[in-house]
Amino acid sequence: MTEDPRLAPMRAEVVASWERSAAAGVDIGQQDAPIALDDSDLRGRREAHPLARIYPLLDDVLGREVRACGAVMALADADGNLLWICGSSESRRQAERIGFVEGSNWDERVAGTNAPGLALATGREATVTRDEHFRSSVRSWSCAATPIHDPGTSQLLGVLDVTGGDELVVPQTMAMVRAAARLAEAELARHLPRPDAPPQASGLQVVLELLGRNEALVRIADGRDRLGQFRLSRRHSEIVALLAAAPTGLSGDELAVLLYEEDGGSSTLRAELNRLRGLLGDDLLASRPYRLTAPVTGDWLAVGAQLAAGDLRSAMRGYDGPVLPRSTAPGVVRIREELESSLRHALLRSGAPDLMSAWTRSGWGRDDYEMWQSQRMVVSAASPMRALVDGQIARLDRELG
Repeated sequence: MTEDPRLAPMRAEVVASWERSAAAGVDIGQQDAPIALDDSDLRGRREAHPLARIYPLLDDVLGREVRACGAVMALADADGNLLWICGSSESRRQAERIGFVEGSNWDERVAGTNAPGLALATGREATVTRDEHFRSSVRSWSCAATPIHDPGTSQLLGVLDVTGGDELVVPQTMAMVRAAARLAEAELARHLPRPDAPPQASGLQVVLELLGRNEALVRIADGRDRLGQFRLSRRHSEIVALLAAAPTGLSGDELAVLLYEEDGGSSTLRAELNRLRGLLGDDLLASRPYRLTAPVTGDWLAVGAQLAAGDLRSAMRGYDGPVLPRSTAPGVVRIREELESSLRHALLRSGAPDLMSAWTRSGWGRDDYEMWQSQRMVVSAASPMRALVDGQIARLDRELG
């Protein structure tokens, strides 16, 4: 009798992926991955995607090796859509039988546990072999994948994957995939603009990343090209976040109230603002009142806008953690709590078990008792997730008394 793969020992990261797949409602007997992009959408996505620049390089460097061993190479975007696939005619025909085709989506929430989906979910390289796949139809395959990031912003662009038979289950496969991905990032870095001086012109935009970061990442762009990028200290991060939340500006006294838990000396604040002006430039930080003079966009603003538009799934995808989580500045605490509360309440109302699971599996949501209880209400008694949910509720009952 064939052993049920669900009873075989599994790596912890694979178990977690199975739980996410089950919570999302993936059918273990589903034959194909869903097609997310038709031909015209696929062409448009390819033409607009930064990975288009480096696909020919990857095809030349890794593609020829893949063809030689009867496997396929795939390049997916950050949503899990396969934009490019290369391999021999026979290997591609074999891959078509499980829906591993251009335009299909291999996010683990729709295609079950697989290496590209696991790499996207965790942000780390991943291997998934045979019975570790969630769907039965994929269990004759093995795959190795690693994320590709924008070298200028660290933003996830997509994932590089090699999928094939048992010949891939060797350490050299991941080493080869990893080396190709780093080569691709190096090629992308070659095309980054290299300004000789900080920007001092009109028409600029300030892009801030605050979610899950204790120090803000700031990018300055002119609408088409990236002109500068740097990381701010924690105090400067707080100041920029507060100014971004007040487009009309703040007086020194108003800023001090929002910044300091206790009365802060005005001379200390002026010194911090002078140092920040030296980083941003006189054209971007004005005084009387203090304000940012360029339009500001940011990750936390995008999440808030998606929530307002009712797009909870996109909001959850973009939420990388609380705003400046270690900040105790009163104004930042308010920004952080307002966004977290809005997102959390939208999740509680959603009835979406996969989104609730993403929240409770995070560092900031693992002890959210109400979310675990709500998750239990929408997870069927037959779901593999039910035991996990019940166990976490029992843990919190013990810890909270």
